[in-house]
Amino acid sequence: MNRRTTITLFYTGVALISATILGTAFYLRSRLPEPDMAAIVNAGRQPVSQWFEITRDLAAINQEGAKVKLSDLRGKVWIAAEFFAICPHCAVRNGEELRKIYDEFRGHPDFHIVCITVDPENDQQEKLADYAQALGADTRNWWFLNAGDEKTTHTYLEQELKFFGVRERSDPLDIEANGRFAHDLGFLLVDRDFRVIGKWPLADARSEEARQRDPGLYQKLKDDLFQRIRDELEKNESPGI
Repeated sequence: MNRRTTITLFYTGVALISATILGTAFYLRSRLPEPDMAAIVNAGRQPVSQWFEITRDLAAINQEGAKVKLSDLRGKVWIAAEFFAICPHCAVRNGEELRKIYDEFRGHPDFHIVCITVDPENDQQEKLADYAQALGADTRNWWFLNAGDEKTTHTYLEQELKFFGVRERSDPLDIEANGRFAHDLGFLLVDRDFRVIGKWPLADARSEEARQRDPGLYQKLKDDLFQRIRDELEKNESPGI
């Protein structure tokens, strides 16, 4: 089975599961308040002065079972994202977006993507490997990471990388429709000096609510992110690139 077929089956499976709970999802949505569009827009374009250096490291196991650290990526330009393997939004929204970014920049030796699970108890190495294979991720430039203890992982993501807080859902219907955790779907961009220099909420901008409010927001954020990655990769490029 080739990679395209694997990816297609992966997304088809997620879609079929989601279809069985579609009615529940719509019911739950009707009970929730409208999202704050200002927060979505602001999350994508903050002044550089508000971004920050990563001061603490994170050790983890990647999809091949190798021990790695985020500091191994110093000197590279990389995307950081949260995920967990059975999150329907990670697969359908962020999986698609990350694959587009990967396809565009995978040929550059200084580009990398890092996906850190918010559910380390369940996302063991075998599950990370299956998820990575479905997306065609090569460990040389795309890691799926399990950092061990759940509380420690959440604290690092929230306090060091400044992702929005991870929230464990308690309503069984909400869990069935959306997965165990509510978490940040934004992408952080980290420069060669280990500094977070921007955040782009592409998944939020793809939502129906966001498209109704600003139909062009998604494309603007996507174009901006791609250009920023190009700009950062051009800085201090390795010889011969």
